Amino acid sequence: MKSPRIRNLLAAGAALLSMTVTALVPAPAYAQFGGIVYDPSNYSQNILTAARTLEQINNQIRQLQNQATSLINEARNLQSLPLTMLQPLQQQIQQTQQLLARAQGIAYDVQQIEREFGRQYKDIDLTGSQRAMVQGAEERWRGSVAAFEDALKVQAGAVSNIEGARTAVQSLVTASQSATGALQAAQAGNQLLALQSQQLADLTATVASLGRAQSLDAANAAAAKVQAREQLRRFLQPGRGYVPTTAQMFRN
Repeated sequence: MKSPRIRNLLAAGAALLSMTVTALVPAPAYAQFGGIVYDPSNYSQNILTAARTLEQINNQIRQLQNQATSLINEARNLQSLPLTMLQPLQQQIQQTQQLLARAQGIAYDVQQIEREFGRQYKDIDLTGSQRAMVQGAEERWRGSVAAFEDALKVQAGAVSNIEGARTAVQSLVTASQSATGALQAAQAGNQLLALQSQQLADLTATVASLGRAQSLDAANAAAAKVQAREQLRRFLQPGRGYVPTTAQMFRN
């Protein structure tokens, strides 16, 4: 029989050995609460996966927003300009063309110029009668006066188009400044160029009409000199000479 002291020592040693073994055995990686197993490492991995998925979704949402913004901008760039000044500009150009087409006498036609200019100015008949020469000089004078009248009409038409050009410039500049897209701005710029073309057309018509009048006047002066020399030669030639006739100063 063992003494009580030995039994107590053996019991204390067994308890100490049991505590040591318990400390050396690793703890489990999960715990159980009410029948539900909880794994900390699996839980953290799930949290990380969910965060990454949420980040991907946010990136996709931002891409969709950028694409939507790009489509909206493209739609704005494709919007046409609601204002057009093409028809008024074309009407002004047609008005100038009509004024040029109403030119009296030798008009703006190459074949007509070659035919009529040669007959009236270049190859005038110096063998006709005195009456025929006077009639030719009067016809040339009337042509010069009509050319200056035509030039004044074209200039008046160009001046009358200035107000329309001012209105068109104001409207187009306002439309260009308030343009919502590149297409509207480009269309406004194109119409401004069309307006400049119309103004250049008026300027060209004005210069052409004035040049025509000056050319006909200079040709009339040259033809008058030639005719005057012929008339002076006839006046001074020996023979019958000058014979005074009855002249009527005023018509009844």
